[in-house]
Amino acid sequence: MDKYLSKRSSLAYPYILWALGFTVIPLVVIVRYAILDTSGAFTLSNITAIVSPANLKALIFSLEIALGCTLICIILAYPLVMGLRNLKFKGQRPTVFFLILPMWMNFILKLLAWQMILSSNGILNLMLEKLGLSRLNIANSFLSIMIGVVYDYLPYMVLPLYNAISAIDDDVIEAAEDLGARRFTVFSKIIFPLSLPGLMSGITMVFVPSMTSFVTADILGGGKLQLVGNIIEQEFVQSMDWNMGAGLSVALMIFVLMSMAFTVEKDDNSQKQEETAW
Repeated sequence: MDKYLSKRSSLAYPYILWALGFTVIPLVVIVRYAILDTSGAFTLSNITAIVSPANLKALIFSLEIALGCTLICIILAYPLVMGLRNLKFKGQRPTVFFLILPMWMNFILKLLAWQMILSSNGILNLMLEKLGLSRLNIANSFLSIMIGVVYDYLPYMVLPLYNAISAIDDDVIEAAEDLGARRFTVFSKIIFPLSLPGLMSGITMVFVPSMTSFVTADILGGGKLQLVGNIIEQEFVQSMDWNMGAGLSVALMIFVLMSMAFTVEKDDNSQKQEETAW
């Protein structure tokens, strides 16, 4: 038995080597750059630079984008998942397939497509003109960035919610309906509490990447609106100040880890609520 377990544990060695080479070692290098200045002396100024006016403004804007994207994805995902749950089994698979299909497309191509749609002379304004409506000037704006991040990360909210809600026993819902519970009561008292683990997973998968993404702001924002990721990218690529870029990256990583810890705590509480609901 011990020999069998040792053979199984040896299968993890390639993953350990991969994690060391592509996660741990690069992270150590970034932290090293973050706590040193250009002369090699120890400093924390690279990390604390996140609270400077320009960087803090970008961080707050990133939070607005991330929170708005997460909230919109939740609002859109729940009705969509409930509709999927009510479909027959044969209809669920193709619908889920079309939902995840955009995830297989190149990230840049999707953003360029939205740029063509939302630009001043884009497809959206051409359609509005054909209908006799006024043109919309939403290119290179907060709204265009929000549309891009919601489109990109909505499947990451739908899939965990779909898995959580699909696992709810139909007998539980039917029992509540037999006892006179209306649809809103069934959703608020049964479906929502039991779907909280999936919701927490979806929030983590949407909030973190939508906050740190900078390509979306570059393409759909036209470089006029900058996320904190844009600031970090400029420090590395344009200014060639790796110490400052690494310091801002570490500060952002600390903030993201704090956010993830909060969601993990909420996830533990939701699991307790699920046990109570059952």
